[in-house]
Amino acid sequence: MSKKSQRIAALIGDHRGHQFDPHYLGYFTCFNQGLYYEAHDVLEELWLADRRGPLGDFYKGLIQFAGAFVHLQKNRLKPASALFKLAQANLVKYPPRLEELDLGVILHLITAWLQALEAGQYSINPLGSKGMPRLAVPGVDR
Repeated sequence: MSKKSQRIAALIGDHRGHQFDPHYLGYFTCFNQGLYYEAHDVLEELWLADRRGPLGDFYKGLIQFAGAFVHLQKNRLKPASALFKLAQANLVKYPPRLEELDLGVILHLITAWLQALEAGQYSINPLGSKGMPRLAVPGVDR
């Protein structure tokens, strides 16, 4: 087992035996802790297995959403904007509620973060003023 696989296994360990795949739930746990790169890695394993399946673009959009925050953490504002737009294009294809996730919330967050980046003319990082967003964990947060 590679170091990356060991790290991912540790991140999803608490999510075994639930309604959803542990990688899916682990994404939200990592995201809510501000571990956006890890959220990307955790969900990537699930996406790779289903990238051409019916949920492929859904997972890809969530990965891109987390990736945009990785760029914000590194103060790369234009790449963050580009990933927000890619995530939006992938997620808008799906119904408003999928896998117990309210996609309207995610799409609203994307719009708000894009507006903040544009308002600052890509020279002010909104991560400092807006703070880190939190996502409801499907099947857990009600």
